[in-house]
Amino acid sequence: MLDIKFIRENAELIALGAVKKHIPFDVQKLLEVDDKRKKLSQEVEEKRARQNKVSEEVARLSSPEGSADGGQAKADLIRQMQPLKEETQKLEEELKEVMVEWQKLMVSVPNIPDVSVPEGDDDAANVEVRRWGPASSAGGDIPKFDFTPKDHIELMENLDLADFETGAKVAGFRGYFLKNEGAELSFALWQLSVDLFRKNHPEYSMMLVPSLVKRETLLGSGYLPQGEDDLYHTQDNDYLAGTAEVATMSYFSDKVYEKKDLPMKKFAFSPAFRREAGSYSKDTKGLYRVHEFMKFEQVIICEASHEESVKYHEELLANAEQILQALELPYHVVVNCGGDLGLGQVKKYDIETWIPSKNKYGETHSCSYFHDFQTRRLNIKYRDSDNKLKFAHSLNNTALATPRILIQLLENNQLSDGSIVIPKALRPYMGGKEKISKK
Repeated sequence: MLDIKFIRENAELIALGAVKKHIPFDVQKLLEVDDKRKKLSQEVEEKRARQNKVSEEVARLSSPEGSADGGQAKADLIRQMQPLKEETQKLEEELKEVMVEWQKLMVSVPNIPDVSVPEGDDDAANVEVRRWGPASSAGGDIPKFDFTPKDHIELMENLDLADFETGAKVAGFRGYFLKNEGAELSFALWQLSVDLFRKNHPEYSMMLVPSLVKRETLLGSGYLPQGEDDLYHTQDNDYLAGTAEVATMSYFSDKVYEKKDLPMKKFAFSPAFRREAGSYSKDTKGLYRVHEFMKFEQVIICEASHEESVKYHEELLANAEQILQALELPYHVVVNCGGDLGLGQVKKYDIETWIPSKNKYGETHSCSYFHDFQTRRLNIKYRDSDNKLKFAHSLNNTALATPRILIQLLENNQLSDGSIVIPKALRPYMGGKEKISKK
């Protein structure tokens, strides 16, 4: 959420930002509602002040020091105050309705994208920043096979690593069971990620966070109201979050920190759930778009400085790349265009990892910074060196999401006979096993 004063002073910039993000938003309507809100608030305060003044006079007349004919004067004042009370109540009801409209508009204001964000309607307009491939890759950035590579579904079914048919029977559409080395690989990936962060990034404290969250946490982190269709919710009107970012950000809510405490860095893990609304015809089989998955998320709360946000944005990206490089998986980094940014994001990178069976890259990581968009909603402040309270800045990035990464891991390491070479980094977590072969 942006500050209303900032919106008023930068209305044209907000409008241009909404156009760049392809998010329909009427800034002028918000300003008109805000004018009405301020006018009604002032009128209500004036009426209340008059009521208080009359009440004080009634109280004075009721006291022993009041005038001798205080009873009649008091009755007259009470009679005169009744219309004023009714007018105040009517204005208060009107203000309440206007406040509801104002709040709905305020949480729908899109954040302004950075000037470096490219123009574009959707992910097809994202711009490649760089690509990386392991030195062992015969094709340079991406592997070249002397056979037609199988997709992960065929590989996993042939090697008894997954059961998609029973998964759909038990869990419904997009359900899955990971089995044998399929499950072991997931555990190994989690352990590798934890060990890499423990060794290389000890300043990131580790957290296990809830995936069952209240509506306020999703509003605060910016996933509502726009993302309602993609969220599961319970009969108690709680929600299942699609990322550990939601609970981790809310962990900091309604608190004031000291500048010396910043930056605060978290490496958080939780189950995650997404309905994948609007994608029912896309990737309907396999592990790419599943409803239930596990996710390690990096979250940073830093001081309110654009330069600091940019610096930590690059750090988060580098941390994720380090995991992919340890796994020797080919990938490229893209900067997302305006039409591929969410409501609160100032700038976002995606890491897309190579999928041989599709002959293209597929998204595995998303790295964003928000300035104070989330922290205003969640009321996360710090006391600056000048002793003033400021809203902090926030950033996040995927560290690892499973089971999706198994797609790239299996397909890039397959052999012509359908067996899988286990990346060296994972072998210590797989009992030293070097290859997965058909039993």
